[in-house]
Amino acid sequence: METVLARTLPSADIAPRRLHQAMRYAVLGGGKRVRPLLAFAAGEVAAAHEDRLEIVASAVELIHAYSLVHDDLPCMDDDVLRRGRPTVHIEFDQATALLVGDSLQSLAFQLLAQYPLAIDPQQQLEMVTLLAVAAGSRGMAGGQAIDLASVGQSLTLPELEFMHIHKTGALIRSSVMLGALCGQLTEKEMAQLDHFAKCIGLAFQVVDDVLDAEASTATLGKTAGKDAQQNKPTYVSLLGTTQAKTLAESLRQDALDALVGFGQTAQRLRELADFIVLRPF
Repeated sequence: METVLARTLPSADIAPRRLHQAMRYAVLGGGKRVRPLLAFAAGEVAAAHEDRLEIVASAVELIHAYSLVHDDLPCMDDDVLRRGRPTVHIEFDQATALLVGDSLQSLAFQLLAQYPLAIDPQQQLEMVTLLAVAAGSRGMAGGQAIDLASVGQSLTLPELEFMHIHKTGALIRSSVMLGALCGQLTEKEMAQLDHFAKCIGLAFQVVDDVLDAEASTATLGKTAGKDAQQNKPTYVSLLGTTQAKTLAESLRQDALDALVGFGQTAQRLRELADFIVLRPF
């Protein structure tokens, strides 16, 4: 994926050079690439061609990277460290960081429109719509708005889940579904993958909350303990660490159950479910 993303992003030698340099800084050289991995793993279930999967995997990772750049800005989470190095607005400046996010988002949709990704053009339009909804006010951006509005408040478990289904889960779900749409699956099989994606997307956030509370800044590559410092509602603040871990494990099991019947083709999805939930514990 690093090679694919490096090829996909504009060269730092092309004007405007500083913006393109900052875009490459934001995307390359770090990150777990969980969303691209999920796209490839779902594509394996659907027998999708690798050339198609590279494009959708890049698109979701570019959306993810843009969201991190904007989340780190002083008007949002105000962080100075991301993936073990200065955030984009610290390394460059705030205006450049804002433009980096805008440009990465635009590039993601350019990719989905520019390359043939499905046999049926209508299916490719569905893919564009899927990512747009996942990134917008009914997905990631909406979840972030709820998150910002919830600082200092006590949320119920359903309210917390609603926030994170949008903020984190929507883009993870779109990663799985976009990978699957690059191939061919039955309606029932798509529904199974959708359920897997929803479970693992929520589990990802639960684990993220636990890591913020327990892991060090060096381990995370970003400032640890920010949630507590900013008085944000999290699964740890609501349930405690032990119950949060139990919830993550329950969601992992639900995700794995959704893959029953796929056989060996879903092995990478199973491994990713384990990686997402079990890696810190």
